[in-house]
Amino acid sequence: MSKSDLTRRGVLKTGAIAGAGVALPTIFTSGANAFTNEPTGGSVTLGFNVPQSGPYADEGADELRAYQLAVEHLNGGGDGGMLNTFSSSALEGAGILGKKVEFVTGDTQTKSDAARASAKSMIEKDNAIMITGGSSSGVAVAVQGLCQEAGVIFMAGLTHSNDTTGKDKKANGFRHFFNAYMSGAALAPVLAARYGKDRKAYHLTADYTWGWTQEESIKAATEALGWETVNTVKTPLTQTDFSSYITPVLQTDADVLILNHYGGNMVNSLTNAVQFGLKNKQVNGKNFEIVVPLYSRLMARGAGENVKGILGSTAWHWSLQDEGSKAFVKSFGTKYGFPPSQAAHTCYVQTLLYADAVTRAGSFNPCAVGEALEGFEFDGMGNGKTLYRAEDHQCFKDVLVVQGKENPDNEFDLLEVVEVTPVDQVTYEPDHPMFAGGNLGTCNAG
Repeated sequence: MSKSDLTRRGVLKTGAIAGAGVALPTIFTSGANAFTNEPTGGSVTLGFNVPQSGPYADEGADELRAYQLAVEHLNGGGDGGMLNTFSSSALEGAGILGKKVEFVTGDTQTKSDAARASAKSMIEKDNAIMITGGSSSGVAVAVQGLCQEAGVIFMAGLTHSNDTTGKDKKANGFRHFFNAYMSGAALAPVLAARYGKDRKAYHLTADYTWGWTQEESIKAATEALGWETVNTVKTPLTQTDFSSYITPVLQTDADVLILNHYGGNMVNSLTNAVQFGLKNKQVNGKNFEIVVPLYSRLMARGAGENVKGILGSTAWHWSLQDEGSKAFVKSFGTKYGFPPSQAAHTCYVQTLLYADAVTRAGSFNPCAVGEALEGFEFDGMGNGKTLYRAEDHQCFKDVLVVQGKENPDNEFDLLEVVEVTPVDQVTYEPDHPMFAGGNLGTCNAG
């Protein structure tokens, strides 16, 4: 089977290290093309760069399922999903600008260097016109920078660090997912109502860009309530046993443990915290509480009963009853046999948003696509009306506060929405101090 046949079937896989160190091809430096990887045939290739190994591999697997579903719908297959509910009527299930959508995949390994190498190979060898994916903000920031240099659009997948659309924002990068500041803004009122304003918090934080900004955001939000921060401790992303980090918590007067962890890290740290009896402990005359600022159904499944009653935030949940969410859940569930995660939702939506922007612009030129996305307001994709803000390429929409369900009805019914935080409550100015220091720059078409 030829390479083109494999690509057409959507199974060509780009090795994570393939292409590393390869010199830029002439398409990046000559005037032969109007822009990088300008499609000339009857198809167009998208690059799906996800963690197929590493601590965020579960998220990556669901992202890839969503990407494949999006391609199916764009090419006119299945039931069309959110193409039927999207407020923009530009997409008709006939590919993108009449070109069949094909794709290649890469494994980021949840490592920035591997992710850049994988994306570089997809751009240089496979002529990918757009790169999307992630599940680590470190990866997203690295790949976003590469796409800016290469002259292609980056539609960020799962990336929650403030830096992605803050100090590391790029003109060629766009993020639909919410961020750490939004989690803090959504969670703080619920935490105050549940646990009061006189609390002492201990933070365990993943030691990379997401963890740092999540800790900063939730710390600022809780201290504004009157909470005291007892300690903040960084933990390696590669850590699997957090017992040595939980023990010191017991030696303080902290009565809240905030786990700024995600994916497998959160599953393991929460499991260790419960094993040490923190959920049944009393300190300062109060029940000890655990908070997970960024939650997902996949994490809840991994942690099992340990998530019961624990609060956190999420970008989207499959139980939402808006028409777009119901359409997506139906399509995804029919194809895969279970409901999608927030990672799947984000990646599916980002793919459709890119295709829609190309269609409305009438061009694959990344600068035309960027112009079509900047300031774009839309609905019908879950979370209500949404804005892609021009100043920083951050989407603004409602944010969900969820908690682990005490009595789930089935293996997927693990989280319940306790608050839908309106977009106005999580919106901030583009020059907010937590997002300062970056420069969006100008679009690069290659």
